[in-house]
Amino acid sequence: MTTVLLAAAFFTIGLYLTMRGGDQFVDAAARLAEASGIPRFVVGATLVSLCTTAPELTVSVLATLRGSTDLAVGNAVGSAACNTGLILGLSALLAPAAFQAREARTKGGLMLGATILLGCMAADGMLNPGEALGLLAVLFAFLAMNLQGAASGRPDASVRRFAPGERGRTIMQFVLGGAAVVLGAKLMVDHGVILARMLGVPESVIGLTLVALGTSLPELMTALAAIRRRESTLSAGNIVGANIIDLTLVLPASAAAGGGVLPVSTDTFLRDLPFTVTLMALAMLPPMFAGRLRRAQGALLLAVYGAYVYCLTRG
Repeated sequence: MTTVLLAAAFFTIGLYLTMRGGDQFVDAAARLAEASGIPRFVVGATLVSLCTTAPELTVSVLATLRGSTDLAVGNAVGSAACNTGLILGLSALLAPAAFQAREARTKGGLMLGATILLGCMAADGMLNPGEALGLLAVLFAFLAMNLQGAASGRPDASVRRFAPGERGRTIMQFVLGGAAVVLGAKLMVDHGVILARMLGVPESVIGLTLVALGTSLPELMTALAAIRRRESTLSAGNIVGANIIDLTLVLPASAAAGGGVLPVSTDTFLRDLPFTVTLMALAMLPPMFAGRLRRAQGALLLAVYGAYVYCLTRG
């Protein structure tokens, strides 16, 4: 019992460090990006998304290096499901986002396509080096699409001006936040695996629930901050970008950490990926034509995600 309590305590400390470090990391990244005058949707879908997926990347790579590949894959896929069902659902319910239908068709379509492509690749129970490179190609296409949009679009009028000394403090916050994410992720992986083994819970379920929710906290905090500031478009762009990065960067990086090959369980192929595709379709197909997320979509996303978590806990 003492060992379980210690493992739970260290897991909680890791969760807190990942949460707080991710929050500071994202806040500093957003302020640095705002100083460049880049449009907010592009900031949300690229730099902020790259920063908010740092916990997923760190946790999954460390888990793979420890031989816990089920936790690594569960974390990446579970984070995408959590981002879409829980965080985007909550955002749509509280503050529906309006954005260009063309953005929903291109970015949302790419997100759906990447998830379906991953499902096709996982059919044989393994992600091989060629397939990992294919996923990276999707990531590069997404980043190129956003950079092209930034180059052709007009910058935000409200370019941030740093006060004397603020730039240095922001950079220090960025570095320390990133370090906290790395340390917290290591604690979560090490002690999450211990808890799973001691309690008889499959590592994949730990990855799909506790770890996925923990590493998705930066996206959740970004969404809540965006709602407070009435910038729901930034949050929607962040979720779409984070999902694409989760599936096209985190998994290939984990495969590289595992020697080029990453096993994908049957449960992930038959249960987790279909649920994730369903959530993404519910979230993005209506905005592709209407140009906005609606509150009814948010309620439906939360309900479907709740059903998914129920299926996981029922085994």
